[in-house]
Amino acid sequence: MNESQKERYARHIRLPQIGEKGQQAILDASALIVGVGGLGSPAAMYLAAAGIGKLVLCDYDIVETSNLQRQIIHRSDAVGDDKVESGRRTVKSLSPDCEVEVISYQMEADELKQVAESVDIVLDCSDNFPTRFDVNRACVETATPLVIGAAIRLEGQIMNYQPAANSACYQCLYTHAYGAEESCELEGVLGPVVGVIGTLQAVQTLLILAGQGEALVSRLLLFDAYAMEWQSVTLPKNPDCPACGKA
Repeated sequence: MNESQKERYARHIRLPQIGEKGQQAILDASALIVGVGGLGSPAAMYLAAAGIGKLVLCDYDIVETSNLQRQIIHRSDAVGDDKVESGRRTVKSLSPDCEVEVISYQMEADELKQVAESVDIVLDCSDNFPTRFDVNRACVETATPLVIGAAIRLEGQIMNYQPAANSACYQCLYTHAYGAEESCELEGVLGPVVGVIGTLQAVQTLLILAGQGEALVSRLLLFDAYAMEWQSVTLPKNPDCPACGKA
């Protein structure tokens, strides 16, 4: 870590949970963010600002006007652009030293596994069960830590999968996808709610990279913005889980 980096990340270095060793681990780390929308926006921005070495942004969608209410990584002049390219511009403006790779299409299972295996951690910021199941399985099969967030209406949730801790995975919670999915387009979502969850995903990611991310192992954290209440649910590992049951 050079003197400029020590100055930039001084507030992290002063934290006993991070220190110089943890900050160096963040600088050396790479992360895959699946979904550059409401959750992926604050997650990517905070990770870039925190000094992460490389971000891989994956999203096959374009920026629409209706996204701007909550997807804060995108600006009004980005409407019509690929979300990953808009995201890359914002990340580079925050942290020019951050390497940014973009994937502007939906990855098939084999490629998803290869990319998951190539990074230090994955953030699932997607908005549908099939993608979450695919990302979860790829991380289980490659033993890659995974931080999963979701939000709709005025509700959000976050959990993580840590193979080193033999933790429960996403499919321990949701064994099967629902037939008819809820969506923000149909149900609505309060913009800052996705910001809260996406920001917590960045918090968990940084702590995991610094070796301090045990708080959400086999635990689901639920947020009710209307009641301003948090609920913590213990999530035991399912021995019959279709993804990690034999992991």
